[in-house]
Amino acid sequence: MQEVGEVLHLANSGRVLIRLSKPLNDGQIVVDNSGTKVAKVSEMIGPVDAPYASAIPLTNNIKRHIGQHVYIVEQSPAMKPKRFRGNRR
Repeated sequence: MQEVGEVLHLANSGRVLIRLSKPLNDGQIVVDNSGTKVAKVSEMIGPVDAPYASAIPLTNNIKRHIGQHVYIVEQSPAMKPKRFRGNRR
C-alpha cells in the first residue's frame, strides 16, 4: 500500500474531501491502514502541486475516518484493463 493523502472533510453533498500528496485517477479506491475501502475518487480539484480529491464514501461511518491517512493498493479494480467478451457485430 502507498500513502496518498488524508481525509479532511465530509461535505454536505455526502462526498468526502481528501488532501492528496500526488494526483490519482478517477475511479481509484482509497483504503485505510487496515485495508478496508474508504472511498472512490470521483474527481480531482485544486492546483496540480497541491491536489484535492472529491470522493464517494464506501463506508457507512465515514466520520470515523476524518483526519486519518488513506492509501491506495497497487492494482485496484478501476485500473484493470477491460476485455471484450467476443466479437461485436
